[in-house]
Amino acid sequence: MEVQVSVDLRSKFLDFLKVFQEKGEFKYRERVKQMVLSGSTSLVIDFDDLLIFDKDLAKELRENPLVTLDAANKAVKDFIEIEAKDYAQKYERFNARFRGVPDVIPLRKLRSEHLFKLISVEGIVTKITPVKQLLYEAVFRCVECGGEVRVPQLGRGFSQPTFCPYCGMEEDFLEESAKKKSKRKRKSNFELVLEKSTYIDWQKAVVQEKPEELPPGQLPRSLEVVLREDLVDVVRPGDRVSITGVLMVQQEYSLKKDKPPLFRTYLEANYIEASEKGFLDIEITPQDEKMILKLAEDPSIRERIIKSIAPSIYGYHHIKKAIALQLFGGEPKVLPDGVRIRGDIHILLVGDPGTAKSQLLRFVAQVAPRAVYTTGKGSTAAGLTAAVVRDKTTGDFYLEAGALVLADKGIACIDEIDKMDNRDRVSMHEAMEQQTVSIAKAGIVATLNARTAVLAAANPAFGRYIPQKGIVDNIDLPITILSRFDLIFVIVDTPDLEKDKALTEHVLRIHQGELPEADGIIPIDVLKKYIAYARKNIHVRLSEEAMKKIEEFYLEMRAKSTTPDSPVAITPRQLEALVRLTEAHAKMALKTVATAEDAEAAIELMSYFLHNVGIDVETKMPDIDVILTGKPRSQQEKLAKLMDLIKDMEATSDNGLVKVTELIEAAKDESLDETFVEKALRHWKSEGIIYEPKPGYIRRVRA
Repeated sequence: MEVQVSVDLRSKFLDFLKVFQEKGEFKYRERVKQMVLSGSTSLVIDFDDLLIFDKDLAKELRENPLVTLDAANKAVKDFIEIEAKDYAQKYERFNARFRGVPDVIPLRKLRSEHLFKLISVEGIVTKITPVKQLLYEAVFRCVECGGEVRVPQLGRGFSQPTFCPYCGMEEDFLEESAKKKSKRKRKSNFELVLEKSTYIDWQKAVVQEKPEELPPGQLPRSLEVVLREDLVDVVRPGDRVSITGVLMVQQEYSLKKDKPPLFRTYLEANYIEASEKGFLDIEITPQDEKMILKLAEDPSIRERIIKSIAPSIYGYHHIKKAIALQLFGGEPKVLPDGVRIRGDIHILLVGDPGTAKSQLLRFVAQVAPRAVYTTGKGSTAAGLTAAVVRDKTTGDFYLEAGALVLADKGIACIDEIDKMDNRDRVSMHEAMEQQTVSIAKAGIVATLNARTAVLAAANPAFGRYIPQKGIVDNIDLPITILSRFDLIFVIVDTPDLEKDKALTEHVLRIHQGELPEADGIIPIDVLKKYIAYARKNIHVRLSEEAMKKIEEFYLEMRAKSTTPDSPVAITPRQLEALVRLTEAHAKMALKTVATAEDAEAAIELMSYFLHNVGIDVETKMPDIDVILTGKPRSQQEKLAKLMDLIKDMEATSDNGLVKVTELIEAAKDESLDETFVEKALRHWKSEGIIYEPKPGYIRRVRA
C-alpha cells in the first residue's frame, strides 16, 4: 500500500513539473536547462507553485515529508530523463529542493507537534563543522563466496546484511566469554568494501535566534541543522539564513530504566539560503519605497534624521549627527590591486558617568536593521571575533562566530570598551581596519568577514574626564585601537545654568510621558526602512566640488605642519574618514552624487573632533599624534631631549650609571621639570627601556 502511495505521489510531482507554467512559459523546463548549464543536481521548486497546482499534494508534502520528498526526488530524476537524457545518466541521484514554505516558525516555538513535518526556520549561523563524507550506500563482500551486497544506509545507524543472497551464509553468533553467557557478540561474515561504496558530503551547522528577535532577559535558542550533498558550505558563521527542512529527533543517550527517554531535535535541511545580509534583511514593499522617496524630498530630511536619533536624550547634536552618518555609512571600495578600503565609520564616545553613552548605544542597537550589543567587561577575544570549539558528537573542531562576525554588514555596539582585557582588545585591530577576522587554531585556518561599523563607549580612567590631560591619559585604551576610530567625542559634564535648566525641563517632560520636540521625528520602523533602502540602493560618488573642498581643508591643515618644529595636524587616515563622512551625508538624502554641501558637513564634524580631541593640551596646537602615537609632538621632543641627556651622562660616567638626582638637575637646564622627568622614567622602566641596577641610579637597556 505504501509503495502504491509513493508511486502516486511520484506521478503527481512529475505532472506538476511537466505542465506548470508561469507567464506562458514552462517554468521547470527552463530550470532544468539552467541545472544542466551549472552542473547542479538539485531542482529548486517554489512551494507557492505547488500550492497553486495541487493543494492536497502541497499539504501532503508538509504533513508527511519523509515519503513525499523521496517521491519528489524520483520525479525530478524522471523529469530530467525526459528533458535532458544525457545529463540524467551522468548522475545517480537528483534532489527536489523546496523553498518558500510559508509560516516561518521561531526557534523557541518549535514543539513536538512539528516533529517529522516540513517546516521553515530563520536565524544566524553560529557554528559550522568541516565537511565529512557520509556513507550513503555500502557495498559488503561475503567472506565465504566473495559475492557483493549493496545496503542503503537510510537511518542514522550503520546497516549491515544478515545473510548472503549468493551462498545463503548467515551471520554467526559466538559466545563472547564464559562470564557473559547471556550476552552474545555478533561476528560478521561480511567485510565492507570502501572503494566500491557510495558517499555523500555531510556537514552540521548550528543556527541561533536573531538578536533583534530575542525576548528581554532570555538566552538565545539554537538548533542543529544537518546539511547534505550540495547544501554543504553554502553558508558561513555569521550568515543570516532561511532553512526549509524536516524536524527530526535523535536519542540523547542510551535508553535506561532509571533515565527518562529524552530525545533532542535537529533539522534535516532540504533547502538553505543566506538571506541578504545586514541592512538588506528588511523587506521594503513598493508602498514603503514610495514613502521613503517622498521623505527624501524634504529639504530638512537630514535634520529630521538627526533629531530622530535617541530623541529622549537631550543635546549632543554633533554626536547624533555622527551616529546618523554611521548608520548610513560610506562606500566600500576594492582597488585594482585587490586592496579593500572600508566604507564603515567607527565612532568612540568617551565621557563622564551619567552622560547617556550607554543609552545612545542601546538606541543604535535598536534602530540599526542589524546590530549586536555587547560590553567590554563580558567580552573575550573569542567572543568578539571567533572561537574554535569541539563538536560533542564527532570530536572535530569547528568555528563559532563572535560578535563582530555576527554584526557583519551591520553595527557592533561595544559598551565599556576600556574595561576589556588588553589581550582581548588586540583581536579588534584586524576587524576594525581590514574588516576580517583571521583564525589559525586547532588546525583550522580561516578568514571570516567582519564588515561592521563599531560604535564604542568608554569611561575616563580617573572617574571623570580631566580636560588638562590628553585623550590618551584620560582613557585606558591602547593607541592602536584609538587611532582606528574615525571620530572620537568627549562628553564632559560641566555645570552650566542655561544648559542645566533646559536639560531639567527635558527630563521632567519625558517622565510626564511627553517627548519634547516630537515634531518632525521619524518613527523607528520607518527610519529603519529608510536606512536599509539607502544602504541597499544608493551608491555615492564624490563630485569635483566635494573633492576640491576636502582637498582644500586637508592641505590647509597640513600647511600648519610645514615647519620642522610644528606638530602634524592631520594624516591620510583622517582624509579617508572625510571621504566616508561625505558619502554618508549624501546618502542620508538619497543622493548618488556628494556635493560641496556634503563635504562641508563632513569637514565640520572632523574639525569638531580635531579641536576637542586631536589637540596638544599644553600648546593648544592641533596635533594628531595625540591619537596616533599617544604623545603630542611637544612631549615627543621633551622625551627625546631627556633620552639624549641620559645617553650623554652614561658616556661620561665611570660605571655607565646615571644618578637620578643629577639627571633631574641637568634636565632643569633643558627646561624639563622634575615631575615630567619622574613620570618619563617610570614609563620607560615599565616598558623595559631603562632599568635600576641599584637604588637611585638608572641605565639604558641595550639591545
